[in-house]
Amino acid sequence: MKKIFFTLIFALVGMSSAFAQFEKGKFYLGATTNSAGVSYSKTDKFCFNVGVNGGYMFEEAWMVILEAGFDYHNSDMQDFYAGAKCRYLIEQNGLFLQMGAKYLHGAPNFNDVQITPEVGYCFFLNHHLTLEPSLYYDVSLTEFSEKSKFGVKIGLAWYF
Repeated sequence: MKKIFFTLIFALVGMSSAFAQFEKGKFYLGATTNSAGVSYSKTDKFCFNVGVNGGYMFEEAWMVILEAGFDYHNSDMQDFYAGAKCRYLIEQNGLFLQMGAKYLHGAPNFNDVQITPEVGYCFFLNHHLTLEPSLYYDVSLTEFSEKSKFGVKIGLAWYF
């Protein structure tokens, strides 16, 4: 009985210290990918994305994030993007809601602004490192029906 009691206490302490990373003043550094074939748009059947992002917790559970990355499509088309997001972290369960905008530059001569709502979850692997799967929808303001994209991505992040 003692073992079960102490195991529960250590688990609760571990969970509460993991979510302590959502405090004001913390920094965030991450990398994301939407792995091959897990995003879909009307024009692209295959898309691979690699991005980096960094953020700052400006208020408890609220974070501002800057991002940059690269998209490779099934054709010879590659896109580079940069953007900013605001994330709200729900401390009780690790769920996050995120909204942002990004500027996309693609070949040949394609430029777009996209609105990027996202919902995901922070799995704490240790006190600082998280695995962050999420669902996203990139809404194109230039060509809504052709360039808007829905997908799944996974990120690895470090809170410090």
